[in-house]
Amino acid sequence: MNAALDTQTLRGAVQLACRAPSLHNIQPWHWVAGNASVDLFVDPHRKVTATDRSGREAIISCGAALDHFRVAMAAAGWVTHVDQFPNPNDRDHLASVYFAPAEDVTQARRDRAKAILRRRTNRLPFRAPKRFEAFEPVLRSSFDNELVTLDVLTDDERPRLAEASRLTDTLRRYDDRYQHELGWWTSPLREADGIPGSALVSESDARRVDLNRQFPVEPLDEKSSAGTYDQAKILVLSTPQDTRVDALNCGEALSAILLECTLAGLATCPVTHVTELESSRDVIRDLLARPAAVPQVVIRVGVEPEGELEHKPTPRRPLSDVLEFHR
Repeated sequence: MNAALDTQTLRGAVQLACRAPSLHNIQPWHWVAGNASVDLFVDPHRKVTATDRSGREAIISCGAALDHFRVAMAAAGWVTHVDQFPNPNDRDHLASVYFAPAEDVTQARRDRAKAILRRRTNRLPFRAPKRFEAFEPVLRSSFDNELVTLDVLTDDERPRLAEASRLTDTLRRYDDRYQHELGWWTSPLREADGIPGSALVSESDARRVDLNRQFPVEPLDEKSSAGTYDQAKILVLSTPQDTRVDALNCGEALSAILLECTLAGLATCPVTHVTELESSRDVIRDLLARPAAVPQVVIRVGVEPEGELEHKPTPRRPLSDVLEFHR
């Protein structure tokens, strides 16, 4: 690790990085700080095998954490360089990050890092975002469009996407391992990971959002918001192929989009269940500008319902569990 980079700065950046979204909030990342770099690994013991059979979503989650880390380091005055998959003999070693002092830190860099703490996954129905067409170029400029493609679906295309969501739910209705995982990661007994009940929606709200994953909820737990159906803009992130490199790139782009939306005062909800089965993926693929692309993540973007109370941040694992130092 660079001698001028103090441990406190690094710990703070990793702590912000770990606020990244992950499938069922499993937090599958592991960070190792050495003398010259910080290395990011996907933790093979924190995969959700029935939901994410290939481990693709775990890597997307780590990609989001990697981008969060770079944003945090930039706000702390450091330029980062990332070497992806530096060890061909270790497929879980996703990246090595190297540092150089930045000449200046702009307020925009600091604001972007602060947005990490405000961002959350909101599964409620959204109101339509205003003047989204003017905001779209900002999103496209926030990541490498050669590595990841962004499609914004029209209202006419939304029913096909809802069809893909229903198809996924139907095919997994009697998948006992999948249903067990949903119950496991939404258990009220979980403390440092998983999805707390406060981050889930009631049955009535769930019926008004046609693209969310169907989580188990208490039938009597009605914390309903405004009674309108979801009016969110629907974004799809795709990659040229379906490799581990593609998944990592997609995660970084996902982070960039979520933070830009947060800065703009927009609510977001990443949706991945519609890309977990090939049959529903094919439905989405037909809606893309490049049909050969591989859909990876769907994102709902909109305005939070009026009168929503501020939610507590979802839990995170202790830093000592995800970060180690190798001097």
